[in-house]
Amino acid sequence: MGKKPKPKNKVPSKRWEKYKIEDNRLIRERMCPKCNVFLANHKDRLVCGKCGYTEFKKKE
Repeated sequence: MGKKPKPKNKVPSKRWEKYKIEDNRLIRERMCPKCNVFLANHKDRLVCGKCGYTEFKKKE
């Protein structure tokens, strides 16, 4: 009696939503202009957790 193999998860990782590929190069999106850290994506704003820099999203 062997173990059943676990089903493989085919869902892409959310980690790669922070990057964009242009001309065979990875480009980081949503970076803080002050301290070069990823910005947290909230409902109405983008916020840097290190220095507190905030960009508000445009209301449509």
